Amino acid sequence: MSDTQPASGGFGPPSQPPPAPGYGAPQPAPGYGYPQQPGAAVPQQPGAGYAQQPGLGYPAAPPVGYPSAPGYGMGMGMQPSNGLGTAGLVLGIIGVVCSLTVFLWFFGIILGVLAIVFGAIGRGKANRGEATNKGAATGGLVCGIVATVVLPVLGLILFAGIMGTAGTF
Repeated sequence: MSDTQPASGGFGPPSQPPPAPGYGAPQPAPGYGYPQQPGAAVPQQPGAGYAQQPGLGYPAAPPVGYPSAPGYGMGMGMQPSNGLGTAGLVLGIIGVVCSLTVFLWFFGIILGVLAIVFGAIGRGKANRGEATNKGAATGGLVCGIVATVVLPVLGLILFAGIMGTAGTF
């Protein structure tokens, strides 16, 4: 066994100590990962840092969101928020299907109310120009009304008719 330490991985020849700085020895360049020696001057590159000096390097970049050249990147407005109108339509369709199902009519009413709320908010956004799916929001509003009001009322009328004829026997 020797008293020298192996390389950092534990295998291979023992690591050699770095040569003492002197004449002919390579000096590490100041920068990332090397500690600065006190009193050593750090060379500055033109344009380095946050402030741009006049006459050195490239001109400052335009602000974020500003088109860099005319005709390129222009016309990028806000994205439409179509989520509420689409959610109203989906909930309205599911609400109508649940209202037609005997065992799920209660869920149909709840989904119908949610479809009315989301459809009305989505339609308002479409009228203000914040969304582009006015038809889907209107469809969600109509399906929500059908799921909430019309089908349960028809079910109650049918139930009352059945109970009325059953009592005459």
